Amino acid sequence: MKSRVFFIPGDRKEDLRTLSGKMEKLYLALGLDEKIEKDAFVAIKLHFGEKGNTGYIRPDWLENMIYRIRKRTSRAYFTDTNTLYVGLRSNAIDYTHLAGQHGFTLEKTGLPVHIADGLIGEDDEEVPINLKRVKSAKVAAGIVHADFLICLSHLTGHVQTGVGAAIKNLGMGCASRAGKLEQHAEVNPRISAKSCKNCGICLDYCPAGAIIQKDGSAVILDDKCIGCGECLVVCKAGAVKMRWGEDSARLQEKMAEYAFAVGNHFRGKIGFLNVLFKITKDCDCMAKDQPQIVGDIGIVSSVDPVAIDKASADLAIKHGKSDVFRKGYDVDWMLQLRHGAKIGLGSLGYELVEIA
Repeated sequence: MKSRVFFIPGDRKEDLRTLSGKMEKLYLALGLDEKIEKDAFVAIKLHFGEKGNTGYIRPDWLENMIYRIRKRTSRAYFTDTNTLYVGLRSNAIDYTHLAGQHGFTLEKTGLPVHIADGLIGEDDEEVPINLKRVKSAKVAAGIVHADFLICLSHLTGHVQTGVGAAIKNLGMGCASRAGKLEQHAEVNPRISAKSCKNCGICLDYCPAGAIIQKDGSAVILDDKCIGCGECLVVCKAGAVKMRWGEDSARLQEKMAEYAFAVGNHFRGKIGFLNVLFKITKDCDCMAKDQPQIVGDIGIVSSVDPVAIDKASADLAIKHGKSDVFRKGYDVDWMLQLRHGAKIGLGSLGYELVEIA
């Protein structure tokens, strides 16, 4: 059976009132609003953006949707989780300040920010799923204990998964630091000594301090590597190599299974909105402004994370007249969708419903 994916064309240069109205319509199309009980905890999950990044979802676009949710409950909140790598998003205090710098303040939005896996990412709950790669998912407690989950995702490319949208936001984004580490485990990049210029840029960017210089080349220390792929992104010489098929497949399957853990936990009380503005080669974890790989397209919503990601990618490919994601990284991004469909996360088949 095909899942419905609702779509409104648009771009981020439209006035804020128009964009907020579009987000509201797409939220209401999900049919979740009338289900929200008085005093229900509603987690609004999104990426607040790395410092220096400009692609993240703006709080102004959410004004009407927030108004609707606050009419139903006084216990809604914005949420995300701590990162595996060090930086401003690796602890709840610095990340809350960063979210505030990007406009997510109680004064501006009327909603608090709650970093769901606690001060340093150790507050999680085990969610048993017994699937191929993951037997029990480590999900942030501040998400597990919510009554409803609204997942807001910015469609981008990604160095390891090819595409990042609802499934990545749900699977990787709702995991605690231990859960993220489990998903990244066994992803082992290598540096070609022949290609390496020994410039040291990968040392500067490695969040785990897992790279050293030895015998005229950079070398990755496997016992310290967290598999984040940052070195691959910043290496201008193309010296960092990954086993794309094996490593990416393992990561994408784990991520889809983590997404299943969260999605199944909120069955009937979860919805997704994907924003197809400023679609970039890399995700919003990059601390810089990035060029678009395709023009702004619009916003989509669905209760099916597989269908919404398939529709989002299809729209980007249609507008870009080619697979804009594989131009960035030669990764079979469909793997996360196929595995998601196989395990019951959602459906690859969808009906795109454009609403006015």
